Amino acid sequence: MPIKKILVVDDSPTERLALSEALISKGYQIITAESGEEAIAKSRSELPDLILMDVVMPGMNGYQATRTISRDEVTRNIPIIMCTSKGQETDRIWGMRQGAYDYLVKPVDHAELVKRIQALG
Repeated sequence: MPIKKILVVDDSPTERLALSEALISKGYQIITAESGEEAIAKSRSELPDLILMDVVMPGMNGYQATRTISRDEVTRNIPIIMCTSKGQETDRIWGMRQGAYDYLVKPVDHAELVKRIQALG
């Protein structure tokens, strides 16, 4: 299934804008969320083809949101790529255990991100 609609989740407006602009320029439709709670709600209402998830956010963090989305009957088949400043190997392993499909460390290389998205589709 080709990836068309992507949910970008990050509490930083700058990060959301940078990722959104990079992906819109490649023809993707972007929806944004600024918290884990909003990500869960939008993943259910919008059913995106892919979610890019930050980890460090106030309230529910990206690990918790990823776990919730990946275990929900409605959203479990949506791949999640974690895009985070948490670059330790243990962080990556924990992210994958929560249900993430892939894990990228910030600053995210936009060309690499697009390659990984295309590999999914």
